[in-house]
Amino acid sequence: MLIRRLAEEGRLSGAVVAGGFVWLAGQVADDATLDAEGQTADILRQVDALLAEAGTDKRALVSVTVVLADIRDAPGMNRAWDAWLDPAHKPARMTIEAPLVDPAWKVEITGVALAPAA
Repeated sequence: MLIRRLAEEGRLSGAVVAGGFVWLAGQVADDATLDAEGQTADILRQVDALLAEAGTDKRALVSVTVVLADIRDAPGMNRAWDAWLDPAHKPARMTIEAPLVDPAWKVEITGVALAPAA
């Protein structure tokens, strides 16, 4: 089985392409000083870039999990999400509240997309 690892870092890959899917690692904002809406927009730009590197795009997302450090940030996160979302290709989505590793992070997003046919 072919496995492609994208955007590798010390402990993880930013995405892994395997078994017909693109598995996204939890993505966090490059600029942690932004509010939740800004961090979400930053993360979604990263998601777009990873999916493009995998040969696909957000229309292929089948499932997304959004983790908020504070659930009260949901309206700001949703504004950025709604501005980014292709309304004809909505993935299944879950949003939860949980502590994040860095207290400056307000949002972390992971997901799974269909990979392009080989």
